[in-house]
Amino acid sequence: MTEEAVRKGEDGTVRCWWSGNDPLYVGYHDTEWGFPVTDDVRLYEKLSLEGFQAGLSWLTILRKREHLRSAFAGFDIRRVAGFGETDVARLLNDAGIVRHRGKIEATINNARRTLELIDEYGSLASYVWSYAPDRAVPPIDLPSITAESTAMSKNLKRRGWRFVGPTTVYAFMQAMGLVNDHLAGCDIRPLAEDARHRMQQP
Repeated sequence: MTEEAVRKGEDGTVRCWWSGNDPLYVGYHDTEWGFPVTDDVRLYEKLSLEGFQAGLSWLTILRKREHLRSAFAGFDIRRVAGFGETDVARLLNDAGIVRHRGKIEATINNARRTLELIDEYGSLASYVWSYAPDRAVPPIDLPSITAESTAMSKNLKRRGWRFVGPTTVYAFMQAMGLVNDHLAGCDIRPLAEDARHRMQQP
């Protein structure tokens, strides 16, 4: 582990280097990233947001998240699955979101594909958590893809999902706690790990 891997904030908390100093980013690092998610709506939202993030900074998406939630009906899966061309046009004119037709259409498409997964697996959570790796050792460096993210990406693409490349999928896995990638020495890592141990497997 390099000295730069973790650093102490002004509040005395040691965090992963990437959390920076922006309060929104720090809060995300401390309370969300790496903590387990089993709610289907939140999982669909997180995977959608990772798709929107492609080519942009995650802080940009965090700053737009509340507006994205409003624009996409709180990421209610069934409601978004029912979006049509009128909704696409509305979203393309919404300056509060990422106005990218491919990403907007992918979010709607993926809601429909999510409903298919729910029919097959009982929940999106059951599908996602079936890809959890067996890894207990804190990472020293953060990978961008793994065998599990590659496998999930291939499976989702085969099912007709879009904007779910292996890098996007791994970022999603990190965000929703399928892996705990808080670095060794980060004060938040044991909190995320404890939450993962207490979680009831979907």
